[in-house]
Amino acid sequence: MPGLLLAARATYGTVIRNALSDAGLDDVPRNGGYVLAAIAQPEAALQEIIARLGASKQTAGQLVDALAARGYLERNVDAGDRRRATVRLTQRGQAAVAVIRAAVERVDVMLIAAVSAQHAEHARAALVALAQADPEALRT
Repeated sequence: MPGLLLAARATYGTVIRNALSDAGLDDVPRNGGYVLAAIAQPEAALQEIIARLGASKQTAGQLVDALAARGYLERNVDAGDRRRATVRLTQRGQAAVAVIRAAVERVDVMLIAAVSAQHAEHARAALVALAQADPEALRT
């Protein structure tokens, strides 16, 4: 199963990277597409997005810095807590998110054509359960 998950992630990643490149947005760093798409979600907290990446705070900070330097994110000091920064998508970031969403949709359509909508939904439900599992509860 882990090998299949890795291969499935690679399919999405390749289609997304190719779509971004075709759109002239080929400077999105590794995992940057995930961060951009997640930030586009309502009520998305950057801390939670970074935690889901499983990256160190330093690595995550470098990723956000790269996205900001390349014009995908705008970083501002939080008015309520000057120690924190807030980020929002720029117009370039919004364009990248639109490309990412369209690429994901193409893969999803291909998947449904290959296995049926019902099987794709079952796979999604299984992946949600796996993602929400507590790894500590599975320790021996």
